[in-house]
Amino acid sequence: MNYAHSILETIGNTPLVKLNKITEEVDALVLAKVESFNPGNSVKDRMAVKMIEDAEKDGRLKSGGTIVEGTSGNTGMGLALAAIVKGYKLICVSTDKQSKEKFDVLRAVGAEVVVCPTDVAPDDPRSYYSTSKRIAKETPNSWYVNQYDNPSNTQAHYETTGPEIWEQTEGKITHFVVGVGTGGTISGVGKFLKEKNPNIKIWGIDTYGSVFKKYHEKGVFDPNEIYPYSTEGIGEDILPANVDFSVIDHFEKVTDKDAAVFTRKLAKSEGVFAGNSCGAAIKGVLQLKNHFKKDDIVVVLLHDSGSRYIGKIYNDEWMKKMNFL
Repeated sequence: MNYAHSILETIGNTPLVKLNKITEEVDALVLAKVESFNPGNSVKDRMAVKMIEDAEKDGRLKSGGTIVEGTSGNTGMGLALAAIVKGYKLICVSTDKQSKEKFDVLRAVGAEVVVCPTDVAPDDPRSYYSTSKRIAKETPNSWYVNQYDNPSNTQAHYETTGPEIWEQTEGKITHFVVGVGTGGTISGVGKFLKEKNPNIKIWGIDTYGSVFKKYHEKGVFDPNEIYPYSTEGIGEDILPANVDFSVIDHFEKVTDKDAAVFTRKLAKSEGVFAGNSCGAAIKGVLQLKNHFKKDDIVVVLLHDSGSRYIGKIYNDEWMKKMNFL
């Protein structure tokens, strides 16, 4: 009989799907790595399980322990699935800019959710970075995941996502495009692909209000680049250890409006019901279209499912309130 021994064994081996209408002005073949096929509906399932397994191996996470993590929602879902299967408690700390659906889903799978203000500095005690650390310190037998600086995050994508893309394209991939938040996906996939073929271009999608692009180009961490933005899951006001700038060839910024609009276009033109950062990634590909040649093979990673954004991106009233429609 062919069956998985737990839901965790269904993570990975997600499909590569040709995009047609939304990328018709791009000369290259554009293929989407659709990560919503993971059981937690996002790419974050991969690294969530890897981080937990590595922490179990070296004793940081002990039997019956509590997992504590700051998350925009998707990593929390991956951690929740693993916590259920492996018998841990989970406390997720997030920000008030995230969609309500993300919090509802996390609570549905047994996680405790703590919501912090978005518009505060990372070192402010009210920030979700500081709050996560404080809760972990105050909770007996707990482990603070810290996906931003945890090397298992990047390693998960080096071991799974990168090899899958290489095999699915038969090594013909020329460009990899992905939104950058913690940096684990772009760094792990980028490292693997560059080792296979150093000519493959690794392009990160950033958002306005984030520090990545300027830091990559100028080597300067500019606080003036930081301001609130609505796009979920990409961009940062810190420099996570998982962002390996040496494997990234270029950062492209996409506006909040374009990210939202193209998320909806992706659903209506391709039937791919994807999340907020996926629209940013697609718009990034279109902004970079003049860099592609006819024989190029472009893989764009679509991070998560649209089901987490029903009350925002897929809601006309919210879109109008934000002046996105």
